[in-house]
Amino acid sequence: MPRMTVIFALTRHTGRRVAEVGFLLLLFAGIWLAATQLPQLKLRALRTVVAGVALAIAGVLLIIATRWGHFG
Repeated sequence: MPRMTVIFALTRHTGRRVAEVGFLLLLFAGIWLAATQLPQLKLRALRTVVAGVALAIAGVLLIIATRWGHFG
């Protein structure tokens, strides 16, 4: 029985787009973390969690863009 392999590839253009989204999420997380330090805003812990999730997703997208998207 022939074995099937899964091929996952991105074009250079798509890899750049994925990397752009990753960098945009890094920017968003940085601004969001800075907003947690403002004393008049509520839900400080939730804002930190949202920023952490955004950083994690950005890291995954940048890994994908570098590995399969020919970015860098």
